[in-house]
Amino acid sequence: MNSTLLPSAKLAPQYHLPDASTSVSFPSHILLGQERVVETFKLMSKTNSQHLFLADFLGVDRSLFIDALVTQANTPSNHYLVATKKQQEDADIQFKWQQTLPPEHVGIIAKQESLSCYLQGTIRRADLLGRMLKTDKSSVYKPGALAKNHFVFICLASLWQRESLWDLLMQIIHDGFYRINNELTPIPLNCKIVLVGSGLSYSQLRVEDRNFNRHFPLLAEMSNEVDLTQHPESSYVQWLNVLAQAESVELEPSSLLPLFWYSSRLVEHQQRLSLSMLEFRQLLGQAKVYSGQATLNAAAIAKALEKLKFRHNSSEIYSAQSFDDNFINLPTKGAMVGQINALTVIDTGDYTYGEPARITSSVHYGDGEVADIERKSELGGNIHAKGMMILSACLYRIFGRDAPLHLNANIVFEQSYQEIDGDSASLAEYCCLMSAIAEHPIIQSLAVTGALDQFGNVQAIGGVNEKIEGFFNLCQRRGLTGEQGVIMPKANVLQLNLEPAVIEAIDKGLFHIHAIEHMDQAVELLMQMPAGVANEDNDFAPDTLYGLVQQRLDKLAGQDDDDVELNFFAKLLARLHII
Repeated sequence: MNSTLLPSAKLAPQYHLPDASTSVSFPSHILLGQERVVETFKLMSKTNSQHLFLADFLGVDRSLFIDALVTQANTPSNHYLVATKKQQEDADIQFKWQQTLPPEHVGIIAKQESLSCYLQGTIRRADLLGRMLKTDKSSVYKPGALAKNHFVFICLASLWQRESLWDLLMQIIHDGFYRINNELTPIPLNCKIVLVGSGLSYSQLRVEDRNFNRHFPLLAEMSNEVDLTQHPESSYVQWLNVLAQAESVELEPSSLLPLFWYSSRLVEHQQRLSLSMLEFRQLLGQAKVYSGQATLNAAAIAKALEKLKFRHNSSEIYSAQSFDDNFINLPTKGAMVGQINALTVIDTGDYTYGEPARITSSVHYGDGEVADIERKSELGGNIHAKGMMILSACLYRIFGRDAPLHLNANIVFEQSYQEIDGDSASLAEYCCLMSAIAEHPIIQSLAVTGALDQFGNVQAIGGVNEKIEGFFNLCQRRGLTGEQGVIMPKANVLQLNLEPAVIEAIDKGLFHIHAIEHMDQAVELLMQMPAGVANEDNDFAPDTLYGLVQQRLDKLAGQDDDDVELNFFAKLLARLHII
């Protein structure tokens, strides 16, 4: 078996950072990774009667992004709204937009000279259309956003707060003009509308609103991460510098590495980085306060990240106390039959951390059911139930090909009092079940995470960094022995971004991480014996784990040693065509 131990070089992302972080940055650098949005926005600016829906995410600084986006379109010339008459003398006055500056004797009703605006919050009808200001002698039109700007960005959620305003906007786009009042001639619509909201809202509107579907055919969906295989690290440095300028701070070269690590951690990938502008602006603002300086170095960023964790990790601290006070029983040394340490993730909404969990299994004679106590007690979710069914399929694939299994098994998360969901514990549950059937102990110094398919392949799971660090922190508090470690899916290696303390312990040989691809690798690590390979008769060698499992299953089926021997000779005679 190939070594499954991971070297420390794979435990965190590696970057090629520029020597200086003060390279020239422009607002357009905030559009890093947004090629889809830029291309669609340029298309909208050149098409007639087609408006845009900008699908963003929670971490977007909309004002900063919009200011950068509008620079990508060809700057339109100023337009002037003037009143003209038709050729008939008695015809009504009509309004029209023109690019040329009218003669002095022709009054200009409105000037469309601003590139863009962004409307949010409490939006009024007058904010969009404008209003008439009456004086003692006359009335003057005060233009709204539609008459002053070439591109009008509107927050979808704010628009939805007033249903009548939504209907009004859809009607204006459909008609191509709008009225200030019944007395004034209609004003032609001469700008492009960009609605800003979530991708889910766009899908909903496409289905439910016919007018929206007709007038907003263009979708610009923002990316929330950037791929470093497509963009160099220097481009991300420029992205960070734009945010730093917005917070009136300057980044020293030493500050880049912790910012890159933090960014990678947000997206859980070594080759991708987060584009969540608000989180970084907030972090840089906090670092400025903690350091008392406008120039931030690595120490300033580290201090801000440390304080960020301190403000949100109270649940993790209380959880650790329960383990330290032995209120929760979870051994990290020795070996036990039918007991294994699994890894879970607790998400409190604003903070995520890992917590080990003890899984136990017991078996007895029965009709072949593998019972999920979590599911029966209504504490297990649907995905967890699916994982248990896949576990059962693995068991029957290996040992139930020729005859039904005469055992019942019970598997449970011990001392769990809240709902458990996800299939990331299916590997641990399978190993625990094998131990219970074979009556062979599992070493407790290793914790396991991983999802299984029906063929025993170990698949990726979520929260791998939090899970590893959760078990490491427990072992560190109890004292690292050099035997402790975690078994994880090899498919998750690209997501590793572990804390320096974990990497340091691994470098010293005090902690270990095994990356595996198949469940047989896990049982061999946990039970310190070969899993076993079936022969052509689907039998396993007696000195393997699966051989022990097979022997126990035969006993549960009521076969004694003589029966086993007779079955062997019966198979031999059948192969020789004697019977």
